[in-house]
Parts: sequence; structure tokens; C-alpha cells
Amino acid sequence: MLELSHVRSGYGRTEVIHDVTMTVPDDSVVAIMGHNGAGKTTLLRAAVGLLPTKAGSITFDGENITKYSPSKRVKRGIAYVPQGQQSFPQLTTAENLQVVADGRKRGKALIDESLDLFPALKDLLTRKAGLLSGGQRQQLAIARALITEPKLLILDEPTEGIQPSVVAEIERTIIDLTGRGGLSVLLVEQHIGFALQAAHFYYVLHSGHLGSSGKGGASAEAEVRAAMAI
Repeated sequence: MLELSHVRSGYGRTEVIHDVTMTVPDDSVVAIMGHNGAGKTTLLRAAVGLLPTKAGSITFDGENITKYSPSKRVKRGIAYVPQGQQSFPQLTTAENLQVVADGRKRGKALIDESLDLFPALKDLLTRKAGLLSGGQRQQLAIARALITEPKLLILDEPTEGIQPSVVAEIERTIIDLTGRGGLSVLLVEQHIGFALQAAHFYYVLHSGHLGSSGKGGASAEAEVRAAMAI
């Protein structure tokens, strides 16, 4: 699905990601973990084209997308939900969804499908997004991304600052979606328990360098915590 090969990226002359090679297989969840400043968000931004790839290559669904713009990557099937529960605060929940659905042949059906995944949003359709709780805004952000019918959903810190009940719901949704086939998820997450419960595979970043990696699941938690303690 997504392959990063010896990727180097950063901001201006400052290189943050150093020679990272990793893979997100079809129909899988891959978690990237590491301390603050490890380069996790930078790696995601490079993957979606918001930062240049200074060296190495990025392949998506068998196609070299290293030089593609973010919009072209979206058209190829990549959706990105950045950190911070982003939405259009002055628009209602329904309008936030409609903005993404407009122009799509299955627009109405796609909205309905996204609401089925996050049923709590059905009672909030007329409420402005800026008045939603952090957890509700995060569900809205993911629902909007799914309306684009992505092959790869990239999530940056989806559980940050939200209540445990919503964290559990997002986790269930991620596991359910990838279980259906046709969607992979690349996840940056500080919450180790959540990340490993959802992930098939994990990577740990240290100061922009790839550290340990392995299979996900609760049994990997001790190994990941030890790796992050280095």
C-alpha cells in the first residue's frame, strides 16, 4: 500500500526525518510511536506531501508519488486527519460533511455511511462544529476524511485530549474499517495501549531515526515501552 524508502525530510535546511524506511501493508493498521519531538508528525506530513522529500522515495499503491502534490495524493486515495480535531468551526456538523461530499457521485450515501460509523454525530447535525466537544470534533474530522473514500487513512494523535469513551469508539471504528478490507490506517499515537490494540504493526521513532519495529497487540507493550525508554 504505502512504502517509504530511505526518506529524508524536514523544514527548510533542517532535516528532521533521517533515512526512514517503512511499509503500511494493505488492509492493516500501522502505528508510529515516539516521544514529543521524535519526528512523528513530520513523517506524516512528508507522506501526504505537505513537506518535501529531500531524499528517498514514497510509493503508494504501486505508484511513485514522491513528487506528487498533496491534492494529487488525495485523488490517489490518501486522506489525512491532522492533529487538533480540525473542522470549519462556523459551519454546522452537517455542513462540514457536505463540503467534502459535494461533487461526489455517492455524496449523500457517503455522508450516511460516515454517520453510521459515528452515530453520536447524528444528533449534532445542526450544531456548529466550533461548539462540539473535542471528542465530537475528532469524530467529525475522521468522518469527513472517510467521505473521500480513501485507501489509506492517516491519523495524527486521534486520541489527544478526548474522553476515554470516545477513544474506545474511535478504536472500534478503526479496527472495524480495516477488517472490512480496502482501507489501511497509518496512525501516530502517544497512547501506547490504544495504538497497540488497534495496530497490526508498529514503528518507534527516535529523533527522526527509525528504532524498533514489530507486530502490534497488547503483548508488544512491554517491548515498546522499553524501546521508548532508550
